[in-house]
Amino acid sequence: MTRALLPPVWRALPRRALVAAAAVGLLLAGIPRMRSGTPDPLVGLYALRAAALVFAVGLAFLLDDPARHITSAVPARRPVRVALRVALVAPWAALCWTTALLLVPEEARPPAGALTLEAAATVVLALAAAALVIRRTQVTEPGAAISTWLLATGATAFLLLPHDWALFVAPDDPRWQSSHDRWTVLLIVAALAGARACAEPLRARLRLRPVRSAR
Repeated sequence: MTRALLPPVWRALPRRALVAAAAVGLLLAGIPRMRSGTPDPLVGLYALRAAALVFAVGLAFLLDDPARHITSAVPARRPVRVALRVALVAPWAALCWTTALLLVPEEARPPAGALTLEAAATVVLALAAAALVIRRTQVTEPGAAISTWLLATGATAFLLLPHDWALFVAPDDPRWQSSHDRWTVLLIVAALAGARACAEPLRARLRLRPVRSAR
């Protein structure tokens, strides 16, 4: 059954959104290499963070399915359909992120592991939000709303989070390690919420009323 689902799932992927996000993200990641003079580590850091956010915005469209009310009737359950979409896109996303890291000059490149954690948390948060919208509503294409929400949330977190809870700090900042502890928690919470949202909602049970005997 899974093999039979692969071709239609592959055709249903939002290729335009994914390709556009990949192109813009890689362009942003290449900014430090385009600048003249000594590469600035701060520019490399924020270029990669911007690229990660753009990649996540593109992946927010991954669960868009205009025919979801038709495909929901197929034998394969929703977790299988979502897992297939993620599995098909995961190698492409990993390749794009690896390329983005390599585009930043080595002397301006922040710690790759820490930035990969931030990117993974952002992507999983976008996918979890899209899955939650699909579970709770009848919307067929939540990508546009989720991408807007993700950009607004990122700007809010950057500008309004308290000093001790800052997520976007530089490697030489004393809060670097504690901020990535919070990124880890965010990744775990988003992954659990996304897994829960991908489960099929329980159908309402019919309540049988007792039939009163006629007197």
